[in-house]
Amino acid sequence: MAGTVGDFIVDRLYAWGVRRIFGYPGDGINGVFGALNRSDGKIEFIQARHEEMAAFMAAAHAKFTGELGVCIATSGPGASHLLTGLYDANLDHVPVLALVGQQSRDALGGHYQQELDLTSMFKDVAGAFVQQASSVPQVRHLMDRAIRIALGERKVTAVIIPNDLQRLEYEDPPRKHGTLHSGVGYAGPRVMPEDKDLQKAADVLNAGSKVAILVGAGALGAEEEVSAIAGLLQAGIAKALLGKAVVPDDQPHVTGAIGLLGTGPSYRMMNSCDTLLVIGSGFPYAEFLPEEGQARGVQIDISPAMLSLRYPMEVNLVGDARHTLRALLPLIQEKADADWRRSIEEDVTEWWNILEERAMRPANPVNPQRVVWELSSRLPERAIITSDSGSCANWFARDLKLRSGMMASLSGGLASMGAAVPYAIAAKLAHPDRPIIALVGDGAMQMNNMGELITIAKYWRTWANPCLVICVFNNQDLNQVTWEQRVMEGDPKFDASQQIPDVPYHRFAELIGLKGLLVDRPEDLGQAWQAALSSDRPTVLEVKTDPEVFPLPPHITFEQAVHFSEMLLKGDPRSGNILANTARQLYSTLLGGRHKRN
Repeated sequence: MAGTVGDFIVDRLYAWGVRRIFGYPGDGINGVFGALNRSDGKIEFIQARHEEMAAFMAAAHAKFTGELGVCIATSGPGASHLLTGLYDANLDHVPVLALVGQQSRDALGGHYQQELDLTSMFKDVAGAFVQQASSVPQVRHLMDRAIRIALGERKVTAVIIPNDLQRLEYEDPPRKHGTLHSGVGYAGPRVMPEDKDLQKAADVLNAGSKVAILVGAGALGAEEEVSAIAGLLQAGIAKALLGKAVVPDDQPHVTGAIGLLGTGPSYRMMNSCDTLLVIGSGFPYAEFLPEEGQARGVQIDISPAMLSLRYPMEVNLVGDARHTLRALLPLIQEKADADWRRSIEEDVTEWWNILEERAMRPANPVNPQRVVWELSSRLPERAIITSDSGSCANWFARDLKLRSGMMASLSGGLASMGAAVPYAIAAKLAHPDRPIIALVGDGAMQMNNMGELITIAKYWRTWANPCLVICVFNNQDLNQVTWEQRVMEGDPKFDASQQIPDVPYHRFAELIGLKGLLVDRPEDLGQAWQAALSSDRPTVLEVKTDPEVFPLPPHITFEQAVHFSEMLLKGDPRSGNILANTARQLYSTLLGGRHKRN
């Protein structure tokens, strides 16, 4: 075929169905960028402010579409900047391809400018497949294998292309010994357990009288099947963070998030169940799962590597969640005794009352829980919500009531700061007609997300629906780490590491042509959310939140209580506010009462 290697790479990506690439240019990858320019827009290039953000966008594109995410960067620092976003994709098991430039082949090994050993550097994050091209005929099979492996194994892959190779005339590999002739195309299989193993799983589930279900990202798209099996088993459903959108939060048997960011009903259900069904989740914290030996276990996962890893399961099923559940459902006997399910529903009802009481408690100036509580009732249909890591993830996990048809995600396995805004951008580009909301801490905004507001300003006028709201929790504190220091280490807040500057984020938004709103009174939150969601352009909603509102875990251990006391005795600079706010939160819990599981 005519054209350069760069032209072939663009054409091959297009043949594989790629229609959007996220990245940043540089001389190490200019040959591919020239080809993108010559392709007359057949593949849209999205220019991020930083390569890390481009990799986050590629990961989010894969999460919100199920397609391959692609990011592109130059050699040297451009390549190294990709790593954090690629690790996010790696740990959350989504398919991403990184195309990376390299210095000229003749210069390699000569300590040349921006020459890094990229194959070694990417070997961990893209261990499923990372190769550096050395000749023209090699490029075809490198592209095909990288894409097929990424899609088939839901992994990160990388292809490194020296800049001189990108400019050479492309030729297909000759038909001779030592050459490969690869092709385009991948059709995912229907992965199903054997009938005998499905029956074993059904036997365990049918024998249980107190069944708890935990769902993760692997159960996305199986809402109907998860709800059906929960109904037959009279079970409650807890959700790992990446599984928040699997089933809606308005269902009375959905106990919500699990773990440190989780809910009381999820904690109590796991501590009282006699049977555990885990669907597509790698939730890592054993202390929030049943005690070993307490419950019989069944797990469904597409990856054998994730089976029986967090809890010793009696039956391990390798399979796609939706199809496996469909095959399992006819084998499940409907339970007549609804006492267990009824107790879960009573606990969930009581918990939502507790959360509302906590959210409405006074704070200085705004209670961060109320920010998300006020959003929940105003969420537009089909909204997509992203969250950053940090204290805002607590309120995302607990207080946000998702409805059916909504989507949500964040950096799960990596739990990286800085993902919410690039995630929101990728979600908007993939679904331009849907409302998008990002919940972001001020630490993440200052670290790298303010720059991505410029990306929003660059592209928003092309969207069918301009609704994109970036909600910034401005508490001038790296809040999650502050509370980890206090509760896990027993140390007072270290102002030098934790306190951050006060930045007028809403004014920066206005400066670049977006809408900016500032809220410093709790009674203004509802109106502000309404204004942001109905704006004619993307909006930064900045809320002055109280950093001393304790993100109470669902259960406070004796060790945590000791560390909390030690921190106060050592003289935390905010001890007065901490005690007042914590007392309010605990009072709200006591006001709701403590539900006892049968």
